[in-house]
Amino acid sequence: MIAQALVSGLLIGFVFALIAAGLTLIFGVMEIVNFAHGEFLMLSMYLSYFLHAGLGWDPIAALPVNAIALFALGVIVYYALIRRVLRAPMLAQVFATFGLGVFLQNAAQFLWRPDFRTLGNTWVTGRIALAGVYVSGPQLAAAGGAVVTTAGLWWLLSRTEIGRALLATAEDRQAASLMGINPDRMFALAWGLGAACVGVAGALLSTFYYVFPQVGGVFALIAFVAVALGGFGSVVGAFAGGVLIGVVESLAGVFIAPAVKNVFVFAIYLVVVLLRPRGLFGKL
Repeated sequence: MIAQALVSGLLIGFVFALIAAGLTLIFGVMEIVNFAHGEFLMLSMYLSYFLHAGLGWDPIAALPVNAIALFALGVIVYYALIRRVLRAPMLAQVFATFGLGVFLQNAAQFLWRPDFRTLGNTWVTGRIALAGVYVSGPQLAAAGGAVVTTAGLWWLLSRTEIGRALLATAEDRQAASLMGINPDRMFALAWGLGAACVGVAGALLSTFYYVFPQVGGVFALIAFVAVALGGFGSVVGAFAGGVLIGVVESLAGVFIAPAVKNVFVFAIYLVVVLLRPRGLFGKL
């Protein structure tokens, strides 16, 4: 039973980690918290649903479409909204992203009704038995996709010129501009990449999770806790925080009670914040 809970927790934890990585990337570069992050995830899940229902596209096959669509959405949101509040007080920035999230959620509820939807037959189905542990096929595929995407994001940030430009902008935007880096473009890129992360996560989640207007809030709260655990601005920290939350949730749900599993997640968060206020891994 412990092995089953650990494996289940790891699989969903990898997806949590990808969602948190997109959130922490935006904060690390711009020091702005995207409170509409969950609604971006919700839009990606609806995109997967309608591509599957209307065109017969499997969510796994449509991953590039989701990633590109959400990347474009992130860039548009930056230029249309975030750019205007960059120099505004922090409270104005909070209201801007929070208000965007409320708008997107209510728009989804108005357009598509508050129904719980599921996708029909997808490429990956059934369960796999490994050493007595049963693994859901869709969850295994989602975990694999999340790990590959998060690893790709880490590689982009640490091994490419674009990634170094993002890191330089995160460290000191004025110094970066003196080195020929355009901070405005880096900010737009950060929003695009952060949104693309939830674009991929939304497609992966849609293979085994309900699609409904409030679904983003379920995962956004977990992502915020994961980012705070790992340290705002740290992709590695977000990954570790997401996996930790997944395992703790799964173990608590099996051995305590599913209704109180989040209590243990927040208890661990409080302990980490008390001992290390900047999180386990600090900034980008």
